Amino acid sequence: MNHTNKINYQLLCEREIEANAGKTPRLLLHSCCAPCSSYVLEYLTNYFDITVLYYNPNITPAAEYDKRVTELKRLIAEAPYPHPVRLMEGRYDSSEFFAIAKGLEDLPEGGERCFRCYTLRLEESARIAAEGHYDYFTTTLSVSPYKNADKLNAIGRELSERYGVSYLYSDFKKKNGYKRSIELSAQYGLYRQDYCGCVYSKIAAEKKRLEKRGTEE
Repeated sequence: MNHTNKINYQLLCEREIEANAGKTPRLLLHSCCAPCSSYVLEYLTNYFDITVLYYNPNITPAAEYDKRVTELKRLIAEAPYPHPVRLMEGRYDSSEFFAIAKGLEDLPEGGERCFRCYTLRLEESARIAAEGHYDYFTTTLSVSPYKNADKLNAIGRELSERYGVSYLYSDFKKKNGYKRSIELSAQYGLYRQDYCGCVYSKIAAEKKRLEKRGTEE
């Protein structure tokens, strides 16, 4: 029987940090929201000069998008990071997401629609990182236990080769990263959404809430 060795992406991240000891490389960090960014920034700002990219055309409605980016701005302004953290807000055009989700609307969360969404956001990050001559790009998405870290890192690797900029492999949920993000969210009073961002995840979250309410009644 063949056994596939699972890659420890967080260990790869740590090794990359060690290889840059004494330097402060420039990192473009794609962010999905403030809660996920809280721990990732606390961790990475010790080692990188970070620009946070907020590019999330999957988020609907527009009011939800605005709420999340406002919280991210507040976190960056209030948290005591060892190096300055800048925020770059990408364009917001939800039609970009609906175009890649076409035909996959009825798939459950965590499938091909989500993988295309990862690619959409990471490719924009890779493009901007290459144009801005950053040393690395990565995303906060792997801090969530609901996101597929193997898929995220595979997409990052492919885009790294295509755009000629290094991808910082990671699985930020490791070593209590997700737990720490919850603690920091409470510390800063961050708005924690109950769905990923797209209309399909919102429908799924609402369905789950109704089912839970039904079992409790």
